[in-house]
Amino acid sequence: MAAIMDTAGQALDGRAPAEVAACLGLAGANISGARNWLGPMLPFGRVKVVHDAVTAVAGALGAADGIVAAIGTGSVFSRQIGAEVATIGGWGPILGDEGSGAWMGRLFLSEVLRSVDGLAPATALTDLTLARFEGPQAIVAFARTATGADFAREARQLLEHASDSAAEAVLAQATSHIAAGIARLQPAEPLPVTFTGGLGPIFADRLFDRWSQRPARGNPLDGALRLALELA
Repeated sequence: MAAIMDTAGQALDGRAPAEVAACLGLAGANISGARNWLGPMLPFGRVKVVHDAVTAVAGALGAADGIVAAIGTGSVFSRQIGAEVATIGGWGPILGDEGSGAWMGRLFLSEVLRSVDGLAPATALTDLTLARFEGPQAIVAFARTATGADFAREARQLLEHASDSAAEAVLAQATSHIAAGIARLQPAEPLPVTFTGGLGPIFADRLFDRWSQRPARGNPLDGALRLALELA
């Protein structure tokens, strides 16, 4: 709240609140209910609070129909048809965000530990990871306090060693989850898919032959501005 109120004050920049329309795209707004209770607390004449997936869609698609697969530290899938946006996923790094960087990093470290127990094949990458951490106990200690961003950083080595069988197994599972999320949102007449986020291009390449693809028109900030202008 402190960060939001500070940013709101900077956005006003001396203007009268009644003259300003604003849209905030906030992670977790769908879970916390912030889109209902936060608006009246903000110093704007007109304000809209939405899940950050909504501003991402508005930026990526503009007013066009389509599907957005946002894949970065987390993951969320959205479909826009007309003025209606439907979203699935985005439940966070503990119970959701399948196919994301955090999800892949966590799964890979689990596979490294399984390789120690002989339950999964040891590979050059699992051995390299064990050596970097200096043993499985350090991996467990890391995981106790690791954030989604911490796990996502571990996923980078999967991309750097994509030919390693352990890396490919994790990437294949991630691709399957992402394909399932997109397929769940596809109507009878398939819509083009826009991949966004830091890992979006990776999975755009891996799924190039499944659906037609369309590049993003803009970023989430462009989307927030577009939605704010609709309030003006």
